[in-house]
Amino acid sequence: MRNKLNKLSRYANQKISVAKAYYSEFRLYNVGRFALNHFVSNKGFYKKIDIAYGEYERQKLDLYQTERKKRALLVFVHGGAWSSGDKKDYHFFGQAFATEGFDVAIVNYRLAPHDIFPNYVDDLVLALDYLNENQSSLNIDTDNMILMGHSAGAFNIMSAVYYPEKNGAYTQQNIKALIGLAGPYHFNYKNDPLCADAFDQEQPYQHVMPYYFVHHNKIKHYLFMAEKDQIVADWNAIDLNQKLKDHNNHSEMIVIPKTGHITIMGSVSSLFSPFFQTKTEILRALDETLNEV
Repeated sequence: MRNKLNKLSRYANQKISVAKAYYSEFRLYNVGRFALNHFVSNKGFYKKIDIAYGEYERQKLDLYQTERKKRALLVFVHGGAWSSGDKKDYHFFGQAFATEGFDVAIVNYRLAPHDIFPNYVDDLVLALDYLNENQSSLNIDTDNMILMGHSAGAFNIMSAVYYPEKNGAYTQQNIKALIGLAGPYHFNYKNDPLCADAFDQEQPYQHVMPYYFVHHNKIKHYLFMAEKDQIVADWNAIDLNQKLKDHNNHSEMIVIPKTGHITIMGSVSSLFSPFFQTKTEILRALDETLNEV
């Protein structure tokens, strides 16, 4: 009995430590995002905001469009433990890649606790369908889409491709690469202090995690890991990487030194990208993907 109580105590303390680390990092990010978004250049692209792709308030996206010719479409999904986050906080991301010649769609989605899995994945599928069906009026090209997400957003992009019956009218043939930053792809959310409200606690995680639904395809997968991540365990990327390779899929793991779970996202900004490998590695992945199209 005592051993069982000690085990439960250690488990609880571990979960509390993870929660504290998350909120500590997120507070720092909240302070830093003002600089990330307000001190980057607004030249070299134009922006359309609050484009509705569905009927709900959160079903909106912002579109950053390049003045250059490359014009592949990069669709980004934010993190926030499925319960927070907003596209307006990622202006720095749109700027960072629109100025490199990509059109960038940054997607909002419905949040927990009001909406739980799979609603936020359904939202991404709906957004992809909207972009595909309206590409002419939006002046975009969805033939070569790259999906990218951070944390919860990385889970969403993987689930949009791998969770059963989540394929929309856009079809997988349009998606050339999936780029996940510090993504949770294979974990037990039961009573998790960060995200328990985002999942049906009666539904086993083996029936939800994208890890369990991998199948063969021609999509490239780039799994970015933060060297000092205290929130998402490294086995998430390691396990998914192996599962993808077991199905003869492309997969590459990339560890970004000197970054944590939140700072790996901020390191993409044009303000900080000279000091981190994140943006350089993402651009390499994009070039590698598009050169094979």
